[in-house]
Amino acid sequence: MSNETVFSNATVVLEDRLLPNSSVVVRGGLIVDISEGVSRVGEDFGGDYLIPGLVELHTDHLESHYSPRPGVRWNKTAAIQAHDAQIVTSGITTVFDCLRMGSDEDGGFEHGEMRDMADAIQAAEKDDRLRAEHLIHLRCEVASENVLQHFEDFREDPHVRLVSLMDHSPGQRQFQTMDQYTLYYKTKRGLTDEQFARFVESRRTASNRYSTKHRDALAEICAARGITVASHDDATLAHVEEAKGHGVKLAEFPTSMDAAKASHKAGMSVLMGAPNVVRGGSHSGNIAATDLAENGVLDVLSSDYIPLSLLHAPFVLADRFEHISLPQALSMVTATPARTVSLDDRGRIALGLRADLVRVRRDHGVPVVRSVWRQGLRVA
Repeated sequence: MSNETVFSNATVVLEDRLLPNSSVVVRGGLIVDISEGVSRVGEDFGGDYLIPGLVELHTDHLESHYSPRPGVRWNKTAAIQAHDAQIVTSGITTVFDCLRMGSDEDGGFEHGEMRDMADAIQAAEKDDRLRAEHLIHLRCEVASENVLQHFEDFREDPHVRLVSLMDHSPGQRQFQTMDQYTLYYKTKRGLTDEQFARFVESRRTASNRYSTKHRDALAEICAARGITVASHDDATLAHVEEAKGHGVKLAEFPTSMDAAKASHKAGMSVLMGAPNVVRGGSHSGNIAATDLAENGVLDVLSSDYIPLSLLHAPFVLADRFEHISLPQALSMVTATPARTVSLDDRGRIALGLRADLVRVRRDHGVPVVRSVWRQGLRVA
């Protein structure tokens, strides 16, 4: 049949085991057969891995293409295409593009700019410019006065499938110590002592005034629309209890082992950065993702700011920890993130699921993406 594709002599990575020297048949964009043994027809993988297409829930990477330098704005369509190309060639077939909601003295994007970006993504999709499937993750700064106003631009957008509730105020969550906050906001931005003091006071005032009511309002809207809610940078057991009350399913970047363990125990998927795994630690000085993996409370990885890290990190985990097999590690970037956001049609090599597939070669070191298919069509 003309719309049938056969992959042969592959090491097929299922959710719970490896099938060496096996074959997969794709028809009509779906996986219709998985069999042990080498087929006489089809593409010979020569033993390369066949894995599900990666599912990326949290990447800020689009921003670096759209605003490559402070004050610079690139053509949106060109930025999206560049982002998409790097995403797909990293093995990612489903990507949640992060768009920021809420402005502050730190600058950032103007109101309406993120809505324009979302419109550009959807226009590029309609024009068949994109190779990955692009969905939207709204990163909502709950301490911002205008976060609800920004969110209103997306209230009826079906592409919004994930919303994270964030508060980057000093003295809590990601910035529990002022040393971390000073480095990030004063030293890197070249603020004077007086400017920094005013900035800190303004942030604290805004957090006290807006955070709780904005968290509550956004969680209520998401519950009504069936949008997955993520917490962000939870540090304490109180933060986790708050997240449970808001129906959170994804705990992004917990900053303490206690918060990670409590989130995992509560049934939330605990997400950490794949660059954290590859580097062996957090760039901001918080807990290492490998510590969570060692304790069995790491569920999902995100490429965050390095797309290829999403494929690289599972191999690092499988190499380092005897209790984490390669299928288990790859589930952190395929099956588990897909389930967390209710994308049950992908993330696994199983009969009847979407043929989002990646051919990967890895003899040692960094894995290499050889080919990528989305819904059975080769896109890279």
